[in-house]
Amino acid sequence: MIQDIVSIRLPVDETYHIQKNSISHGSGKRICIVTGIHGDELEGQYVCFLLARTLLGHPEKLHGTVDIYPAANPLGIDSINRGLPGFDLDMNRTFPGSDTGDMVEFTAMKLVEDLLGADLVFDIHASNIYLTEIPQIRINEKHVDTLVPLARLSNVDLIWVHGNSTVLESTLAYSLNSRGTPCLVAEMGVGMRLTEQYGRQLTDGILNVMKELGMWDGEAAAVKEPLICDDPDEVVFLNAPTSGMFMKTREHGSWVNKGETVGYIFDPLRGEIREYISAARSGLLFTIREYPLVAEGSLMGRILARDM
Repeated sequence: MIQDIVSIRLPVDETYHIQKNSISHGSGKRICIVTGIHGDELEGQYVCFLLARTLLGHPEKLHGTVDIYPAANPLGIDSINRGLPGFDLDMNRTFPGSDTGDMVEFTAMKLVEDLLGADLVFDIHASNIYLTEIPQIRINEKHVDTLVPLARLSNVDLIWVHGNSTVLESTLAYSLNSRGTPCLVAEMGVGMRLTEQYGRQLTDGILNVMKELGMWDGEAAAVKEPLICDDPDEVVFLNAPTSGMFMKTREHGSWVNKGETVGYIFDPLRGEIREYISAARSGLLFTIREYPLVAEGSLMGRILARDM
């Protein structure tokens, strides 16, 4: 059933809607799938499609409620804008919102109100247009005990536990977790694109979680056992030593050796290679630069330092 969470009249004779598809059968737990908080992150759209199609195709196998919110920032999606056009705001810096604030704060408040009390929320993001990521779940260290067991069931490649200082209190996930509603932040792929493989991988993970929660009697594929990173010293950042154009030579998800080249920065005018980008430590290359134009200091990749 399609429902409006927020409906606001706009000055240009249009209406601003945030909608959810509430799919329910029998009694049981409730999970929520939220995506599109950033308008240039579309990877979660395919997860919403696959999950809704599966559940609606076999409603008798569902025990409980799945609420699907494909477009938490519809204006951003429509305009291919990361934030909210006209407000110059990142929606994921406005939670938990306010009923006395502007349209953005009011929208954030209504979304949080609708999600509170769920047994689990998946907040699905992609990377931006500059980087591409393997499927991963990022967790605030304050909520490790609650969230890591759920994340391990979710068919991602990596669980990255962040320190408190790196997690903003104005995000949707922090607002929900701090209020007792468990929320997993999934990140995968690249901005402005759909990656079919990743969409199917995370959908399988969500169905597996539902099966563990007693919400799903249908098929659920075998899931991966993720790597877990809870030591910040294990994450190695690769930054550009110079400006130019970047050509990657290794794909994200590759295991690399210390000193191995993962790409190079070149000068198209002079026909010269300016710098080779090499792995500072051996491990899993879980982030790689996707957008070729780089400036000195640009993030080129991340490596989870581990023995192969």
